Amino acid sequence: MRLTTKGRYAVTSMLDLALHRDQGPVALAGISARQDISLPYLEQLFAQLRRHGLVRSVRGPGGGYYLGKELEVISIADVIEAVNEHTDATRCRGKGSCQRGQTCLTHHLWAGLSDQIRDFLRNISLADLVARDDIRNIALHQDERVRQDLQPLVALVNE
Repeated sequence: MRLTTKGRYAVTSMLDLALHRDQGPVALAGISARQDISLPYLEQLFAQLRRHGLVRSVRGPGGGYYLGKELEVISIADVIEAVNEHTDATRCRGKGSCQRGQTCLTHHLWAGLSDQIRDFLRNISLADLVARDDIRNIALHQDERVRQDLQPLVALVNE
Protein backbone atom coordinates (compact mmCIF):
# COMPACT_ATOMS: atom_id res chain seq x y z
CA MET A 1 0.00 0.00 0.00
CA ARG A 2 1.26 3.40 -0.87
CA LEU A 3 -0.59 6.56 -0.02
CA THR A 4 0.36 9.02 -2.74
CA THR A 5 0.73 12.78 -2.56
CA LYS A 6 -2.85 13.07 -3.82
CA GLY A 7 -4.27 11.27 -0.79
CA ARG A 8 -2.00 13.09 1.64
CA TYR A 9 -2.87 16.49 0.17
CA ALA A 10 -6.59 15.67 0.21
CA VAL A 11 -6.45 14.82 3.92
CA THR A 12 -4.27 17.84 4.71
CA SER A 13 -6.50 20.27 2.83
CA MET A 14 -9.69 18.86 4.38
CA LEU A 15 -8.16 19.17 7.84
CA ASP A 16 -7.15 22.77 7.08
CA LEU A 17 -10.71 23.48 5.93
CA ALA A 18 -12.08 21.92 9.11
CA LEU A 19 -9.73 23.97 11.31
CA HIS A 20 -10.77 27.23 9.59
CA ARG A 21 -14.47 26.43 9.15
CA ASP A 22 -15.63 29.07 11.67
CA GLN A 23 -14.20 31.87 9.53
CA GLY A 24 -16.84 31.56 6.80
CA PRO A 25 -16.11 30.10 3.38
CA VAL A 26 -12.45 29.05 3.22
CA ALA A 27 -10.63 30.12 0.07
CA LEU A 28 -8.40 27.60 -1.65
CA ALA A 29 -5.74 30.32 -1.87
CA GLY A 30 -5.58 30.33 1.94
CA ILE A 31 -5.23 26.55 2.10
CA SER A 32 -2.60 26.76 -0.62
CA ALA A 33 -0.58 29.33 1.33
CA ARG A 34 -0.82 27.53 4.66
CA GLN A 35 -0.12 24.03 3.34
CA ASP A 36 2.25 24.78 0.44
CA ILE A 37 0.01 22.98 -2.05
CA SER A 38 -0.37 24.47 -5.51
CA LEU A 39 -3.69 26.17 -6.17
CA PRO A 40 -4.38 24.30 -9.46
CA TYR A 41 -3.78 20.99 -7.68
CA LEU A 42 -6.17 21.98 -4.87
CA GLU A 43 -8.81 22.92 -7.43
CA GLN A 44 -8.59 19.41 -8.91
CA LEU A 45 -8.78 17.77 -5.48
CA PHE A 46 -11.72 19.90 -4.37
CA ALA A 47 -13.63 19.09 -7.55
CA GLN A 48 -13.42 15.42 -6.56
CA LEU A 49 -14.23 16.14 -2.91
CA ARG A 50 -17.26 18.20 -4.01
CA ARG A 51 -18.54 15.37 -6.24
CA HIS A 52 -18.48 13.10 -3.18
CA GLY A 53 -20.34 15.63 -1.04
CA LEU A 54 -17.45 16.20 1.36
CA VAL A 55 -17.27 19.93 0.55
CA ARG A 56 -19.61 22.53 -0.92
CA SER A 57 -18.59 25.72 -2.63
CA VAL A 58 -19.74 29.32 -2.57
CA ARG A 59 -18.98 31.42 -5.66
CA GLY A 60 -18.12 35.06 -5.98
CA PRO A 61 -16.19 37.57 -3.89
CA GLY A 62 -15.65 36.18 -0.43
CA GLY A 63 -16.45 32.72 -1.74
CA GLY A 64 -14.72 29.50 -0.91
CA TYR A 65 -15.51 26.13 0.57
CA TYR A 66 -17.44 24.73 3.49
CA LEU A 67 -17.47 21.17 4.72
CA GLY A 68 -20.27 19.25 3.05
CA LYS A 69 -21.00 17.19 6.15
CA GLU A 70 -20.45 17.43 9.88
CA LEU A 71 -16.88 16.94 11.11
CA GLU A 72 -17.88 13.88 13.08
CA VAL A 73 -19.11 11.95 10.04
CA ILE A 74 -16.23 12.63 7.63
CA SER A 75 -13.66 9.89 8.09
CA ILE A 76 -10.13 10.02 6.79
CA ALA A 77 -10.97 6.95 4.70
CA ASP A 78 -13.84 8.93 3.09
CA VAL A 79 -11.42 11.67 2.07
CA ILE A 80 -8.83 9.27 0.66
CA GLU A 81 -11.44 7.28 -1.26
CA ALA A 82 -13.03 10.47 -2.66
CA VAL A 83 -9.82 11.24 -4.56
CA ASN A 84 -9.59 7.68 -5.90
CA GLU A 85 -6.82 6.52 -3.61
CA HIS A 86 -6.71 2.99 -2.29
CA THR A 87 -5.56 1.54 1.01
CA ASP A 88 -4.97 -1.89 -0.50
CA ALA A 89 -1.65 -3.53 0.37
CA THR A 90 -2.08 -6.43 -2.07
CA ARG A 91 -0.50 -6.47 -5.51
CA CYS A 92 -3.74 -7.70 -7.04
CA ARG A 93 -6.08 -5.06 -5.58
CA GLY A 94 -7.70 -7.74 -3.44
CA LYS A 95 -8.75 -9.95 -6.38
CA GLY A 96 -6.54 -12.90 -5.42
CA SER A 97 -4.89 -13.03 -8.83
CA CYS A 98 -1.46 -11.98 -7.57
CA GLN A 99 0.65 -14.80 -9.01
CA ARG A 100 -0.11 -15.92 -12.56
CA GLY A 101 -3.81 -15.42 -11.96
CA GLN A 102 -3.76 -17.37 -8.69
CA THR A 103 -3.59 -16.32 -5.04
CA CYS A 104 -0.02 -15.87 -3.85
CA LEU A 105 1.34 -17.20 -0.55
CA THR A 106 1.09 -13.84 1.21
CA HIS A 107 -2.20 -12.60 -0.27
CA HIS A 108 -4.19 -13.13 2.93
CA LEU A 109 -1.50 -11.41 5.01
CA TRP A 110 -1.62 -8.28 2.82
CA ALA A 111 -5.40 -8.41 2.53
CA GLY A 112 -5.62 -8.49 6.34
CA LEU A 113 -3.28 -5.51 6.55
CA SER A 114 -5.46 -3.66 4.05
CA ASP A 115 -8.51 -4.33 6.22
CA GLN A 116 -6.68 -3.04 9.31
CA ILE A 117 -5.57 0.14 7.53
CA ARG A 118 -9.07 0.76 6.14
CA ASP A 119 -10.66 0.20 9.57
CA PHE A 120 -8.08 2.47 11.23
CA LEU A 121 -8.72 5.32 8.77
CA ARG A 122 -12.49 4.78 8.84
CA ASN A 123 -12.45 5.21 12.63
CA ILE A 124 -10.70 8.59 12.57
CA SER A 125 -12.91 11.57 11.79
CA LEU A 126 -11.98 15.14 11.01
CA ALA A 127 -13.48 15.99 14.42
CA ASP A 128 -10.97 13.65 16.08
CA LEU A 129 -8.07 15.44 14.40
CA VAL A 130 -9.42 18.96 14.99
CA ALA A 131 -9.69 18.15 18.71
CA ARG A 132 -5.99 17.34 19.00
CA ASP A 133 -3.87 20.03 20.68
CA ASP A 134 -0.78 19.21 18.59
CA ILE A 135 -2.69 19.72 15.35
CA ARG A 136 -4.30 22.98 16.53
CA ASN A 137 -0.85 24.29 17.57
CA ILE A 138 0.62 23.48 14.17
CA ALA A 139 -2.33 25.28 12.52
CA LEU A 140 -1.71 28.38 14.67
CA HIS A 141 1.95 28.42 13.62
CA GLN A 142 0.96 28.08 9.96
CA ASP A 143 -1.51 30.95 10.27
CA GLU A 144 1.18 33.14 11.84
CA ARG A 145 3.71 32.22 9.13
CA VAL A 146 1.23 33.23 6.41
CA ARG A 147 0.47 36.52 8.21
CA GLN A 148 4.19 37.30 8.43
CA ASP A 149 4.68 36.41 4.76
CA LEU A 150 1.88 38.80 3.79
CA GLN A 151 3.02 41.77 5.92
CA PRO A 152 5.49 43.16 3.33
CA LEU A 153 2.81 42.94 0.62
CA VAL A 154 0.23 44.69 2.78
CA ALA A 155 2.76 47.45 3.54
CA LEU A 156 3.38 47.96 -0.20
CA VAL A 157 -0.33 48.21 -0.93
CA ASN A 158 -0.85 50.72 1.87
CA GLU A 159 1.95 53.04 0.64
